[in-house]
This record gives sequence, C-alpha cells and structure tokens, in this order.
Amino acid sequence: MTAMTIAEILDLPAVVPLWPTVGNALGLAESTTYQLAAQKRLPFEAVRLGRRWMVRTVDLHRFLGLRPEGTGTADGYQPTAPAA
Repeated sequence: MTAMTIAEILDLPAVVPLWPTVGNALGLAESTTYQLAAQKRLPFEAVRLGRRWMVRTVDLHRFLGLRPEGTGTADGYQPTAPAA
C-alpha cells in the first residue's frame, strides 16, 4: 500500500476508483476498502459502475478536510440569461 500525498489527492480527476485510489488515500487495505463499500460504511457514497466501484473526488476531498464543506463542483454556478 502506498500512501498518497495531499498534492496527489488534489490532482485527481472528478471520479476515482475505490481501489487503489480511495483505499490508499484513506490508508486502508484493499479487502477492507471493498468490504466497507459493500456494507455502505464509507464516510461517503461509493457507486458501482459495471464491475468497478467509483467515488466522487469532491466527496473524498471534503472527508479529508481538503475542501470546505460548502464547496463542490457546481456550487456557486449561476447560469446567465441568453443574450437577446
């Protein structure tokens, strides 16, 4: 198991695989990571896409305290009216 640096975690794409990315970021073994996801005991939602478990990176950042609670990918977005 390889621990991830804060810089590596902040540089992740919008959605990441549960293993090895999330497991390594949390310092968990592979079997523990999958077991917690299957039992819905992770501190954020993990979603199954086909055979892979995926996690939103913003949820991982928020849990690790790397992003304030109120921020997210769409927070603060306000669409503008089309020009007439």
